[in-house]
Amino acid sequence: MVRSAVILAFFFFSTAPKPVFETLSPSQTGIAFVHNNAKSERRYLPESMGPGVAIFDYDNDGWMDLYFTNSGPADFFEPRKPLRNALYRNNHDGTFTDVTEKAGVRGRDFGIGVTTCDYNNDGWTDLFITNYGTNVLYRNNGDGTFTDVTKQAGLNRPGLHTAAVFFDFDNNGTQDLFVGHFVKWNKSLERDCAQKGVPHYCYPLTYDPWPSSLYRNNGDGTFTDVSERSGIGKQMGKTFGAVATDINNDGLLDLFVANDSVANFLFLNKGDGKFDEIGLEAGVAYNSDGAARSGMGVDAADYNNDGWQDLFVANFNREKFSIYRNRKDGTFADESGATGIAMATHMFSGWGVKFFDFNHDGDQDLIVCNGHPDDLIESLSSTLTYKEPVLLFENQRGKFVKLNPGKAGEAFGHNYPARGLAVGDLDNDGFPDVVIANSGEAPLVLRNTGSAAGSNGWAGLALSGNPTGALISWSAGGVKRTRLKTSGGSYLSAHDPREVLGLGPFKKADWIEVRWPAPVSKVDRFENVAAGRYYRLRAGGKLE
Repeated sequence: MVRSAVILAFFFFSTAPKPVFETLSPSQTGIAFVHNNAKSERRYLPESMGPGVAIFDYDNDGWMDLYFTNSGPADFFEPRKPLRNALYRNNHDGTFTDVTEKAGVRGRDFGIGVTTCDYNNDGWTDLFITNYGTNVLYRNNGDGTFTDVTKQAGLNRPGLHTAAVFFDFDNNGTQDLFVGHFVKWNKSLERDCAQKGVPHYCYPLTYDPWPSSLYRNNGDGTFTDVSERSGIGKQMGKTFGAVATDINNDGLLDLFVANDSVANFLFLNKGDGKFDEIGLEAGVAYNSDGAARSGMGVDAADYNNDGWQDLFVANFNREKFSIYRNRKDGTFADESGATGIAMATHMFSGWGVKFFDFNHDGDQDLIVCNGHPDDLIESLSSTLTYKEPVLLFENQRGKFVKLNPGKAGEAFGHNYPARGLAVGDLDNDGFPDVVIANSGEAPLVLRNTGSAAGSNGWAGLALSGNPTGALISWSAGGVKRTRLKTSGGSYLSAHDPREVLGLGPFKKADWIEVRWPAPVSKVDRFENVAAGRYYRLRAGGKLE
């Protein structure tokens, strides 16, 4: 009897499903990067902001590489030894090699965020780094190296920069650039926010807002500042996160901007080179009491599968995170309570965020990383901590259910000083992985085990060019879904540009359709697409 019980117990233990994510150590990945947040006794504002991370394929070998930003020399910080950003090449075997020096992408000034894009349409993905100081545009030379072309491109405006988003706002086939600016700040403007003689980072209300910038791509490697003309530069904000999406399905890319301690912005694209800021009328500027929140990370997706883009904002602790359902009339309803997001996030400060389908059921799930900006908050509060957990939510018919560490993975039972977050398939198995950039620490690399997907099928799409605004539709087992290819989102970070389409329990897609944005304006449709692989597609071409 005892022996039978032991065998039965072993059976249940040995057949327990793997968690969704497993944590990969630096020895497993070869990633030795450790962020330096320049933390000082004085607690200068930029110390609390970075870092960001990008998942992108810089060498066009079909495997995603990684880029991390790091701090550097500034008017308030002189490193004891030289610091640099880090580029890691994917070795195709689960490991990465540091190729920063060879590639020439060390960065300069005080690094904060990163985004990626083929801004000059030459087929190679370029890098844009946001800094406290002057930003950096690295042009990909196509031979494993990059060239700093910031000055000749016209992007060398100094400031305290955060989110950057490439998107084609005028539908002419070239990617324009939004550069978010946080607050008016330099060392001389730092405030003393010490409490009981102990220095703390100041709350953003302490500082004056500052306008962000919009640059039109001239198609010749240069950009023109159209901030004032477009209307974006007329808005004084404190930008942390931004995402380009189409909120009204008119084929024009709009821009949602999360501001910290002032109203969020929703820039509606008018199609004539100008934007109207409609955050207040749309219902996304303030909370239900009319108060501004501390918006940090953002994303956009159709979480309820009704064909309209919804919005998400990660806020400060005690403010609750926001998930805005698109009402299809230019306004949004905050469904954070109804979806379960409010209760699960009430005590956290959110940064990086991404809607993604981790289990291939076709629904958009959600991951958010958190961390209080003040590393000494525990001296002021018995209920808040500096390091906070990563939250993984499964979308169950429009409700978001937080998975416990036993199901989500061991990493979700620990706390981190998290900031940037990027999602991408690092090992090309079709299951999206996650990389989280931690302030002052090594990054967290989470491999999707595929256990949550079970036998669900998937098909991956790599769309050529820069098709932000492309509308992807697909059907599996007669169930139709759509996904808009957005740009930006999360916090200071950039995601794998490929799209993984969940097919549920089916081994093929009935059909996949791609509606390319203007100026291409073509529709490609493919029938009976086999699951389990990535396809490349050029407008008007075949799945390859």
